[in-house]
Amino acid sequence: MPIFNKNKNYLLLHLVVFIWGFAGIFGRSITLPASHLIWYRMLIASAGIFVFLIANKISLKASPAQLLRFAGVGILIAIHWLCFYQAIKISTISLTLACFSCGALFTALIEPLLFRRKVNWIEIAYGLVVILSISLIFSFETKFKLGILLSVFSALLSAFFTVLNAGLVKKNNSTVMTFYELFFGFIAVGIYLLITGEYDAGFFQIGQTNLLLLLLFSLVATAFTFVISSSILKEISPYTFNLTVNLEVVYGIILAFLIFRKKELMGTGFYAATAMILLTLFANAWMKQKQASKPKAN
Repeated sequence: MPIFNKNKNYLLLHLVVFIWGFAGIFGRSITLPASHLIWYRMLIASAGIFVFLIANKISLKASPAQLLRFAGVGILIAIHWLCFYQAIKISTISLTLACFSCGALFTALIEPLLFRRKVNWIEIAYGLVVILSISLIFSFETKFKLGILLSVFSALLSAFFTVLNAGLVKKNNSTVMTFYELFFGFIAVGIYLLITGEYDAGFFQIGQTNLLLLLLFSLVATAFTFVISSSILKEISPYTFNLTVNLEVVYGIILAFLIFRKKELMGTGFYAATAMILLTLFANAWMKQKQASKPKAN
């Protein structure tokens, strides 16, 4: 029975990562502006998680200090998504995913600063290789410079909220925390839309196709995958989880090419640089596992 459960969790993990690979596909296929897309995504996803919490009788109680922290992270997530999906809309899915991989370097720099930990120079070295690879992409794909910059900035914000969440999840229910973060992110994007005057008569006239894609994107690729991935982490090591998540870039690039064909076809230099990034990610994960498996001195 335990072996069956373990195999089941591995299959679920790959399913989750495969679904995440569709994130860029949804971002390109939904014809709404990036800000509108994020507003709907956060609204529907937070509503879906709210229903899950109520159905499972999980308390939503949180102190003002907790809510303030959740709001701060939620705003970071909202800005991260705005940059990420705007990058997809003005460049390509493949390029955005490849450049987003530099988040590993940002995390290696931010985590020691926030938690006063020793800098891992191996991670810094790997991160610099990723930055070099992105620089090559920048030189090969000059027409997508803004998309590259937005993707890299998105990765920076992702590193910040991931590190912050790593600290918050130790003292909070992860599902409740995510509900509040998505809800406050939704409020933040709503305020932005109000200030920019984007609420108009046509704002809610999104069309049946966009509505269907938004429901799939928000409920399946956001709310469902979060709940499943949280439960998987109880049974599978963080190393296995993070190693598998690296496949999201691979899945995303392959799916984008299969669906959009010529629109996603990039130059040889791009694929060479992306291969360098992926090799670095997997080498970093392998090195971490090797270090973790060493017996500790008494």
